[in-house]
Amino acid sequence: MIKHSFHTVTGIEAAAILISTIIGVGVLALPRFAVEGANTGAPLVTILGILMAFIGLWLITRLGMRFPSQSIIEYSERIIGKWLARCGSVLIVLFFAVLTSLGAREFGEVVVTAVLPRTPVNVTTIVMLLLAAICTRTNMTTFAYAHLFYLPFLLGPALFILAFTTKNANFLNVQPLIGNEPSMMGMVMGALTVCALFQGSFIMTFVIPAMRSPSRAMTSSFWALIISGGMYLVTVVATLAVFGSEEIKLLLWPTLELAKTTMMPGEVLERLDAVFLALWVTAVFTTLYSTYSLTVRAIKDLFHLRDHSMLAFFILPFVFLIAMLPPNIVQLYRVIEIAGRVGMVLTVVYPLILLVVAKIRKQRDDIHANA
Repeated sequence: MIKHSFHTVTGIEAAAILISTIIGVGVLALPRFAVEGANTGAPLVTILGILMAFIGLWLITRLGMRFPSQSIIEYSERIIGKWLARCGSVLIVLFFAVLTSLGAREFGEVVVTAVLPRTPVNVTTIVMLLLAAICTRTNMTTFAYAHLFYLPFLLGPALFILAFTTKNANFLNVQPLIGNEPSMMGMVMGALTVCALFQGSFIMTFVIPAMRSPSRAMTSSFWALIISGGMYLVTVVATLAVFGSEEIKLLLWPTLELAKTTMMPGEVLERLDAVFLALWVTAVFTTLYSTYSLTVRAIKDLFHLRDHSMLAFFILPFVFLIAMLPPNIVQLYRVIEIAGRVGMVLTVVYPLILLVVAKIRKQRDDIHANA
């Protein structure tokens, strides 16, 4: 069994990793996902999605704190046996490889549509994947530093832009709060789609073994979800208040349109979409950095390899080919919604099964439990 010899990640760095991983490419379409679930009840759908995400993150954090020196790939073999665990681990690798592919393809589509219309989408996609692959070769200490460094550039401008949207807002658009003629099925499906945007938080299963004090992992997870969930909720409310639910249904990327309508006081900048896209590229990079790293580190632990750096470029062609499979952007978003909902089985149900079995069999790693 390969042990992690370095424990360098602090609680603040762990929270930064989670926040910058969760806030990513999906923020552009988030208001549309929520509105399709319950029209004016989009904020309620978003809150339900955040609560579901909190359950999933609580499960993987609780499980990780029970085995603080191992990743989920390693301790799952102790809990449910080698072959069952390896089946689950293979599915985790495949799911996060697909999640990385879809995120990179979505990034490529946005860049080609909004900024570089003459550039092929496969070029913008491979550039972002190549950048993620290069950075993934680093160790967990550098990984944590990178997320902590980019976090202020991610949150600061985003809050700045959202603050200036209030002058265009009409909060009658947010009523009724439960939506017009809401259906339970629609709200649940909408909440599941919103919850799927938090699946990158699964990276916590690989962060905990590198933490100086794994006992602080739950505090880091809690604050990370409060901050990232709060950012998502404010984005949905602001977009809904400006455009209204019916107009949002016609917009592919409502959050980007919100930035286009926002102007700084004094007309210093006529539109803020250029600033928004700059910070969004940062958000996409940090998210793909995490999901790509998760995929590579899961393969390393699955095959008990000593180093993961050689795998970063080995899986790049496969991830790129998956990214190019959806024929157009409509099909891309259908695949994203289906993959996100199916992935809930791996990111919520699978950790729940592991935690229940570990408790029944009274299995835990006490080496660092009280550190």
